[in-house]
Amino acid sequence: MKKVILLLAIFTASNFAQKLLTLDEAIKIALQKNPNLIKLQNSLAGNEAQLKNAYGELLPSLGAQANWSWQRISDAGSQQRNFLGEIVTVPPSTVENRSYSAGIGGNVVLFNGLANFANINLKKDNLKATEYNISKLKQTIVYQTSDFYYTVLNAEELMKVREENVKYFQKFYESVSERNKLGIVAIADVYSAQVQLGNAELALIQAQNDFDRLKNGLLTYLALNVMDEYQLVDPFVKDKSLDPNTYLKNFEDIQTLVNVALDNRFDFKSQQLALNAAEDGLTIAKSGYFPTISLDYSYGSGAVDINKMFDRKSLRVGMSLNIPIFSNFSTETQIQQAEINKLNQKEDLLALERQIKIEIKQGYNDLVAAKKSLDVANKNVLAAEENRKINLERYNLGSATILEVLQSNRDYIDAMRNKINNIYDFYRKYDNLNNAIGRLDFSKYE
Repeated sequence: MKKVILLLAIFTASNFAQKLLTLDEAIKIALQKNPNLIKLQNSLAGNEAQLKNAYGELLPSLGAQANWSWQRISDAGSQQRNFLGEIVTVPPSTVENRSYSAGIGGNVVLFNGLANFANINLKKDNLKATEYNISKLKQTIVYQTSDFYYTVLNAEELMKVREENVKYFQKFYESVSERNKLGIVAIADVYSAQVQLGNAELALIQAQNDFDRLKNGLLTYLALNVMDEYQLVDPFVKDKSLDPNTYLKNFEDIQTLVNVALDNRFDFKSQQLALNAAEDGLTIAKSGYFPTISLDYSYGSGAVDINKMFDRKSLRVGMSLNIPIFSNFSTETQIQQAEINKLNQKEDLLALERQIKIEIKQGYNDLVAAKKSLDVANKNVLAAEENRKINLERYNLGSATILEVLQSNRDYIDAMRNKINNIYDFYRKYDNLNNAIGRLDFSKYE
């Protein structure tokens, strides 16, 4: 018993050295350190670069080039016949040649079946879809962090119930021991009370271990040092009465909730843009049937003497028309693949819409069920508390056995634990429904 009291004293004293960690702070940390979010935000720069490149395809290209060459030809001399058939001696010779040239030029696509414009729309949709995906992931992080936080608070409240139970049995054991010394109760009652006190101490140690394990899991999720001591702050400390009806007022009928979700859900908006991008991809594929018109141009100068570099200039402008006649069925294959992608994206959108409806309907039903369970749990606590009090008084008066006292206390502890579990389960269900609707606000944590 002394070891348990010492353990409680150490745990209580350590709270003063602990760092406070609120739910808002935990969510802020999660939004800053979540690796999946960081990676997705990094990919946003790539989408922006692709959109910039798509706009650049509409602009004329321009490049500059300069060339210099040097050549030396050395001839050792020889004898050759001239056109009269006479033998002529060619003396040894050395000839050097130099050439210089410079110019600028480029080309621009005037028409390619509108593929360039479709590509811009596609890149815009991809960029916006990535932004929506980032927002959706932030909402998910808010929900997951809150759920993790509630789990730790739940375990802490259960630990407090076990602490109170140890104190209860310590006092009960002392009372039974005194009554035994006075000859009022049998020694068997003392042994029973002592056993129950030991069981209560063991249950407390197990509850403390569960609490530490879950808290370390939360700290790991937040990328915090598990060796540091943190104390979680209950965000509902002013809401201990918890009237579920005030929470349920925030939700309309299910059909309205579905309509709101289809307007708010970032993943649904992202999937709509994916369908739009697939349509743009189909336009790009069909552009293979159309001719391509392009314009090229260049301006330059060249000479064998650097001092006469700009004495001879050239300016050229040309236009080309490329008409596809037979492309080995590659265009047809690309169109078919683009149509398949469009159909798949449309099916994914319909599937997501069905999933959203399921999530909202099930989430609302779960929240209503959690409210009913909480109502029952509150009543059970009141009944179990009163029953424990009555049985303890009856035992003190000698009209009840110790077994009735122990059973009534077990019922009370179970009722308290069930109430605590139902309270935090209600909060989880509430956040889960808000997440399904797309109402979780992450901007206030950034």
